[in-house]
Amino acid sequence: MTDQTPPPCPAQPVGGATAIARPGGLLDRFLARLIDGILLAVVNGIIVTALVVGAIMGDSGGMYGTGSSYAAAAVSSVLTAAIYLTYFGIMDSTRGQTVGKMVMKLRVLGPHGGNPTLEESLRRNCWLAFGLLGVVPVVGGLIGALATLVAVITIAAGINRDTVGRQAWPDHFAGGTHVVKEG
Repeated sequence: MTDQTPPPCPAQPVGGATAIARPGGLLDRFLARLIDGILLAVVNGIIVTALVVGAIMGDSGGMYGTGSSYAAAAVSSVLTAAIYLTYFGIMDSTRGQTVGKMVMKLRVLGPHGGNPTLEESLRRNCWLAFGLLGVVPVVGGLIGALATLVAVITIAAGINRDTVGRQAWPDHFAGGTHVVKEG
């Protein structure tokens, strides 16, 4: 039988010495994601709803894509997913932190320490692409929302269950990323 104990968080240099990083807890990670969600909702509301869908397409881009609003809902779904994935992918891979993680003093580390690569960050946040299901007429938005809810619940359960590394399935899917608490 193999040992099922997850590896500890990668070591981080601290003032000339190396220390094992402390994993970010569920509450801190939730609050960081909430801060990022609020920020992205504002950006998304301005860019997608007001400018692109409203001004260019002349529609409000409803969630369910019924009737004449289907094209607007499809464009809105694609642009929203692109904004979210771009934000998390670029911020995590270049800084190791999003705005929410900065506020909560959290950092994402790649499998070997340091910032994750863009690919690792996108794999880690792949569940955000469930919003693309909004391109499916009538029920796509609802199915995408339910899939996102299931992903969030399984991520929270995974973080809570892993008392050593606080890693959930997206961290494993990304090759072993870690969210650590700074300071």
